[in-house]
Amino acid sequence: MKVSEAVSRRRSVRAFLDTPVQNEIIRDLLLKSSRSASGGNLQPWKVFVINDECMEKFLDFQKNWSKPERPAYDIYPSSLKEPYRTSRYELGEQMYKALNISRDDKEARLTQVMRNFEFFGAPAAIFCFVDKQMGPPQWSDLGMFLQTFMLLAQEAGIDTCAQEAWSLKNDSVKEFINGDDDDILFCGIAIGYQDETHPINNFQSERRPISEWAKFI
Repeated sequence: MKVSEAVSRRRSVRAFLDTPVQNEIIRDLLLKSSRSASGGNLQPWKVFVINDECMEKFLDFQKNWSKPERPAYDIYPSSLKEPYRTSRYELGEQMYKALNISRDDKEARLTQVMRNFEFFGAPAAIFCFVDKQMGPPQWSDLGMFLQTFMLLAQEAGIDTCAQEAWSLKNDSVKEFINGDDDDILFCGIAIGYQDETHPINNFQSERRPISEWAKFI
């Protein structure tokens, strides 16, 4: 598969089959992904793999967690301006339309949101942490590393969903993996094989025209 094909095919899958993904495959993808660009070669990522019996234990741990959670960071700015606000709004509407969930059905919408914390049924996942001392340049390294991982997974026929929503569960995830106090949770990534019959996987988010965000000087 060409890189351009992997980029075109990759999407955020939100309904997975229970078909297992071997740890050896995930390890190989992580190892190859570590060649992504990293300023100063800091390689600021710390990755924890959740799979097999560990996944069952983690999901049970989450269900029984009753302590307060402190979000690791603000996923979106509090006053999101245009055109970003519209892009986010339209994505949500497209997703709920694919699921036949009306705008007024708040309970159904909340149920779908909460499926984030079940990895949308994926059998495996990774969590990516970063040291608190790191700044925007190192956070951009995380993005490049994780995008490389998702494209390599696509090449291997494996689907993914990057989930910044897990940053809301910073405390419980950190306790489960016995994480360092100096690290914060950037995101999780659900890993598996998509359920091609599920309507949530039958739509693809749109992108704004290149004329709106690129200028050739």
